[in-house]
Amino acid sequence: MNAKPPINANAIYSREEAADALGVSLSTLKRLISTGQLVASQPAGMRRVFIQGSSILAMLNATRVEVNHHVQ
Repeated sequence: MNAKPPINANAIYSREEAADALGVSLSTLKRLISTGQLVASQPAGMRRVFIQGSSILAMLNATRVEVNHHVQ
């Protein structure tokens, strides 16, 4: 299995690139944006959407699953 390159906080991703980096479908990525879980930018008059790598990392950190290990 090929490892994906790490998400660069300073990089700018298209929706397609961000979906690929996260391993999700484009429709799932659009839903993350529309529900406010992932911040994206769309300059006025442009169809293209830009997603900062730092936004992807922030979403991942905000939705981190906590694992509780109970040792008995």
